[in-house]
Amino acid sequence: MSIITFKSDEQKETGQTLSLVATATQMAIEHNYKILIISTSFKDKTLESCFWELDKERNPIFSSNKMTAVGIDSGTEGLIRSLVSSKTNPAMVKNYSKTVLRDRLDVLVSPSAEIYPDYEKVAANYPEILKIANRYYDMIFVDLTRKMDTKQAKDILDISDVVIMNMTQRLRTIDEVIELRKNDEFYKKRNIMLLIGRYDAHSKYNVKNVTRYMKEKKAVLAIPYNTLYFEACSEGKVVDYFLRLKRLDPSDRNSIFVKGTNEVVESIIVKLQELQAKI
Repeated sequence: MSIITFKSDEQKETGQTLSLVATATQMAIEHNYKILIISTSFKDKTLESCFWELDKERNPIFSSNKMTAVGIDSGTEGLIRSLVSSKTNPAMVKNYSKTVLRDRLDVLVSPSAEIYPDYEKVAANYPEILKIANRYYDMIFVDLTRKMDTKQAKDILDISDVVIMNMTQRLRTIDEVIELRKNDEFYKKRNIMLLIGRYDAHSKYNVKNVTRYMKEKKAVLAIPYNTLYFEACSEGKVVDYFLRLKRLDPSDRNSIFVKGTNEVVESIIVKLQELQAKI
């Protein structure tokens, strides 16, 4: 039972959400784990749009994945109401989540709050949701938004088994992460992993050079940029995309993306095993 949180301190787009979606989906397809993805975003349906078609009002509608509309008593808010009424059991989280792959992958969609004070009230409950869900799911992937209050975000990070720091290939970003690793005790911990999203292997700041420049003991991870994957994310077809690639020809243009995603998946599994062995 493990909580893996993806986060970023950078204001520019790091591809955090799409990196998480790729990792969790491939993990669910290739391994026999029961996985939950939790979206913590405020007025942003990027994660949901990876799995389901969305209407013009940005609400889930029926699609080929059988996504039903989120009602007032479903989703994150509905789950919180049940927690408040003390009707707590680990399986209840699944009842308020949406199924992507049966018995493999569920999604707890982002709050429906339209104003930030309402969102803050919801966000304060995420640590409790995680503790309960962690008793039911093998792995929980948390997409931690930068819009969340610092104290609430810290509470989530503190109970996470692994924290994936998302970054870009910009030198300024790399230097900022180096400083963070030097000066913040939290980011010196063994459960911190570094990941470059939207990765370009032809950049001067490739994995090998960045790892050496940052003086990291283990290679920085990367999810390569892939046009077809990003299109699938905008069309609610991520699962179809990965299932089509199960018998991938090495010469296929998607092979680099799949190889990179698999490396991230396996690295997370190994890290969790290492951390468990130290307990």
